[in-house]
Amino acid sequence: MFRGFYTAASGMISQQRRTEMFSNNMANANTPGFKADQASMRAFPEMLLKRYDSQSIPTEKGLNLTTGTTIGAINTGVYMQEAIPKFIQGDLQATEQRTDIALVDLYMPPNGDNGLAGSVFYSVQGADGTTKYTRNGDFTLDGQGFLTTSSGNLVLNDQGQPIQLSSDQFTVSEDGRITGANGETARLGVGFAANPQRMIKEGDGLYRTEDGNPLANAFNEAGIQFKLQQGFLERSNVDVSRTMTDMLTAYRAFEANQKVLQAYDKSMDKAANEIGRI
Repeated sequence: MFRGFYTAASGMISQQRRTEMFSNNMANANTPGFKADQASMRAFPEMLLKRYDSQSIPTEKGLNLTTGTTIGAINTGVYMQEAIPKFIQGDLQATEQRTDIALVDLYMPPNGDNGLAGSVFYSVQGADGTTKYTRNGDFTLDGQGFLTTSSGNLVLNDQGQPIQLSSDQFTVSEDGRITGANGETARLGVGFAANPQRMIKEGDGLYRTEDGNPLANAFNEAGIQFKLQQGFLERSNVDVSRTMTDMLTAYRAFEANQKVLQAYDKSMDKAANEIGRI
């Protein structure tokens, strides 16, 4: 069997997954608070090839083909290790809707693990009752006056409780304090992730922590600066033109690996049907 057959196949699979990732980014280019994914590509470990009939033990000079023991190394292909969201502030879009509230990062200190800045998230209640996090501030009021996300998840206050208001005539200050028309008050729950790359993406704009523990209250964290802006939405940080270019590049790489695979297939057909008859 041709060893390059598997190398070309792994290249096709990895490029297909990259194309799917870029397609998802493009589909969410207009989703408020969406964070674009970026791929991390890795190569499989190299394999050292050695003759089957060799009885000698490889030495430091084993890579010398004149010894007749070691053939050499071969790379076994590439794979997409993971898709990591890019937590960069998206542009703000004015909507003049009171229920639209944007999170604005002013200063987030870099963490010691990778030097990337932290990020803040709204706390919401997931369908399973656990605390989830989102950057999508496209909120609304349900029939009972609870503040919810566009998909129906309850928005939580800084005490982890749902926020209930008498009407949509409320104001939100830059430090997250809500004042309702009837004088009711609450404070939006905002969590701070020092290393947001460790957050696990669950879909529908939601994230959860890796260990299941809640994020620290961002309002109590020293050294970070952010504000909430009512009547605005944070747009997706997807660069549409760059994403389209990357998608075409991944598709062409897929086609190149496909051509190599077809060439191997023809060689295998010739070996089986022509050389085999001889």
